[in-house]
Order: sequence, then structure tokens, then C-alpha cells
Amino acid sequence: MSDEAVVTTAAPGRDRLIDAMRAASLAVVIVWHWVFTVVVWQSDGPHASNPIGYTSGLWAVTWLFQVMPLFFFCGGYAHIRTWESAQTRGEHWAGFITGRVRRLAAPALVAVAVVGAGAWALSTYLDVSWAMRGAVLVLSPLWFLIVYLFIVVLVPAGAWLRERFGQNVLVVGIGLVIWVDLLRFHFGHDAIAWVNMLLVWGLVHQAGFDWPTWRSLAPRTGWSLIWGGLIGLSALTNMGLYPRSMVGVPGERFSNMGPPTLCIVALAVFQVGVLLVNRDRLERFITGTRTSVWVERLQRSSMTLFLWHVPVYAVVYAVGWATGWRTPQEPTLQWWAERPFWLLAPALLCVAAAGIAAAVRPGGDRKNPDRARRSAAPSDDVPV
Repeated sequence: MSDEAVVTTAAPGRDRLIDAMRAASLAVVIVWHWVFTVVVWQSDGPHASNPIGYTSGLWAVTWLFQVMPLFFFCGGYAHIRTWESAQTRGEHWAGFITGRVRRLAAPALVAVAVVGAGAWALSTYLDVSWAMRGAVLVLSPLWFLIVYLFIVVLVPAGAWLRERFGQNVLVVGIGLVIWVDLLRFHFGHDAIAWVNMLLVWGLVHQAGFDWPTWRSLAPRTGWSLIWGGLIGLSALTNMGLYPRSMVGVPGERFSNMGPPTLCIVALAVFQVGVLLVNRDRLERFITGTRTSVWVERLQRSSMTLFLWHVPVYAVVYAVGWATGWRTPQEPTLQWWAERPFWLLAPALLCVAAAGIAAAVRPGGDRKNPDRARRSAAPSDDVPV
């Protein structure tokens, strides 16, 4: 299929900005893992760290590049559209949930099986004692797919709440997040913190249901969200409780992401504001004659890239180790100098994997242009 064909195959009625932002969010996560991962070896095997705790002020970068709130927000709009379309076709909610779970879980299970088999082989035939721990580390980014699955399962319930209670759902949701943090930090009920794993991401996902309303607001509303989110973040992270970083940092008492805290809600407000303020610029960019081709390709490949970006990183690391290359275990000058390599080498392998995946799925069938055109647009029910 030619590049010109790709540009014109977006499904009618889709919001191309939302599709592009979902794909771009995963791309940011992938690049972050490649570039900012510090592999630290301990007695039980490899551990993952990052340079934020070593470099003063680097936590500020996470306010822009911890993009999971934006991903869940965009996913909310995609899923409510899919649910409304399913209702129009008369599809039962159970069938809707089953279909969404199958499409998300199947490719993820393939990645888990491949990594698990590799770890078993290392442990059995090469007596690598830390192989299983290494597999868990490689698969750890898939945590968000598990949460995403739960959120998708709750889409019909979220749609009912939206219809019944409107924006009160968001107000009550924020209040519940606050109370979970209060019970966790003030009253010492640590276990309740995991409730926010569903509350925070469910809240951000629910907010995305009303993207058409958000995008119709005056531009100054976007600036209000930006300043509101920034003021909230700066206040929360300077009260002596919440860390300033929006990712886990070695040495911190806890991470704002695991499980998420009220800071992630403030971060979501800020990022939605940034999206609204830059909406017109972004739409012009993604629909440009040259850029639209690459945006479409990223959308179609983002699931594959996300599932395999850490395994290919591990392959590059293993090859380097086997050839005697020892990358520093803390962010020294050498470590920073190596960052371009740790972006380009895994990227080449990931692009190759995405190309193979595109060739074997229906959308890659060049002998059947009609089927390829139907598959060109990203599906609403996979995280692309």
C-alpha cells in the first residue's frame, strides 16, 4: 500500500488527534525506558533504576514526559465511542467486554510466553540463577495493560454513570482519590492505596469520555487547566509528603505512580490543558502531507512496539555484555554519552519487529488492497 493510500484510510468519524496522542504517549514511554533506564546489578540479579535521583532538578522532566494520564484520557474517548457503536449494533455488554479483553490480552500473552520461555531456557540450560527475576523485570512495564484491561471492562458501567450523574462522577472521583490518600498517609492504612490504581486511572479515563465537550471550550479554558494543574502539583509536591517526581526514584519513600496518588490527578489536569492549548497546532502537524504517513504508521505499530520494546532492550544489553561492554550502573558522563546508542539500537530491532508483525497481519496483505484499507486505521480497543 502506498504512502498516499495510508493517508486517506483513516476511519470516518474518528478523532485523529486522539488516535495520534495515544500512539505518541506510548512512544514517549518507550523512549523513556530505552534512554533513562539504569541497569544495576545486585546479588539477586538485574534491577532497574533511573538518573532522576542523581541529577538535581531532573524531576521536572517527569511532569511533561510521564504521559500515562494523557494516554488514559485519550483512551477514554476511544472506548466510549466503541461502546456507543456496539450499542447501536445491539451488541450485549458481555460481548463488548469479551472482545476488548481478547484483543488486548492475546498479543500481551504472546510476549509473556516468549520472555518466559527465554528465561526458562537460560535457567535450565545455562544455569542462570537470576533468569526468572530478569523476566519479571523485562515484563514489568506490562503492569499498565493489566490496569487498562480492568478500566476497559468497566466502560459500560462508566457510560451508565456518565448518563445518570454527568460530571458529578468526576467530582466524586476526585474526592474518593483524596480520601484514599488521607487514609493511606494520615491514618496508616497502606493497603488501601491500591484502590487508587483503579480510582485514579478510571477517573482520568472517564474524563476522556467527554472529549468533544473539552475541545469545544474556549482556548483560555486550556490555560486554566494548565495553571490549575501546575499550581496543584507545586503545592502537593512541596508539602513534605508527595515526591516531586512523577516516576519512581530510588531512595524515595514511595512513588507517585505505584500506586498513583492525588498528584497524578493534578498531572492529568495539566496535561489535558496542554493538549487543549496546542490542539490546532497538533492537528495541523498530524494531518500534514509528510507527517501524516508516519503518524499513521506509528498508530498501527504502537501496540507491537510497546510489547516488545523492553525485550529488545534486554537483547541489546545481553549482546553488549557478551562482547565485554559494561555500561555504567549510575549516570556518569560515560552513561550519558551512551544514550544515543540506547535509543537507536533498540529502535532498529523494534522497527524490524513491527515490520514483521505488519507483514503477517491482514493489514499487511498487499495482495488484498481492500482488506488492507479496512485494517489501516487503528482499532479503538487496543492501546494505540
